[in-house]
Amino acid sequence: MPIRSGTRRHRIAIIDGPNMTNLGARNKRVYGAISSIEDLQQYSKNFGAELGVEIDTFVSNFEGEILEYIHAAANRVDAFIINPAGLTEIGIPTKHALSETGRPVIEVHFANVVAPPTAPRGLPIGPWESVFTPSVTGTTMGLRQYSYAQAILGLTLALDDSTFLGADVEQRA
Repeated sequence: MPIRSGTRRHRIAIIDGPNMTNLGARNKRVYGAISSIEDLQQYSKNFGAELGVEIDTFVSNFEGEILEYIHAAANRVDAFIINPAGLTEIGIPTKHALSETGRPVIEVHFANVVAPPTAPRGLPIGPWESVFTPSVTGTTMGLRQYSYAQAILGLTLALDDSTFLGADVEQRA
């Protein structure tokens, strides 16, 4: 594991959107061996724990529930990771809610959602144009569950950096 420059125990919320509850039954070429959303959540929590970061997880097939979670979590987390999944092309209310928190947001996807269907990591129904990408802090995609690890690691190191986003993270906590 990389050496962190900070010691603060950051709290990162991971939100998984519509269709992620069906993770174990989805296209193995795209989604790999993760057998359930619970396995993905545990993987993410374990990875975060190795970095000294607390990971909160939330999953829903309903955008209204996702909005309620974002509103409730905004003051208790340092950053968000979202796999908008079925909301990728249409989740404008979720995009606005995340933006309004003022917290960093990383968009993650198991697949490379901008690749054509013939690409090894592309979606059979792709490519997609995400409504989230223009407003998020960063993106990671195409690495299956490792996209989540990359997002957790990147956010942790960035939150440790007092110049990240031009403000001292300790002051926002």
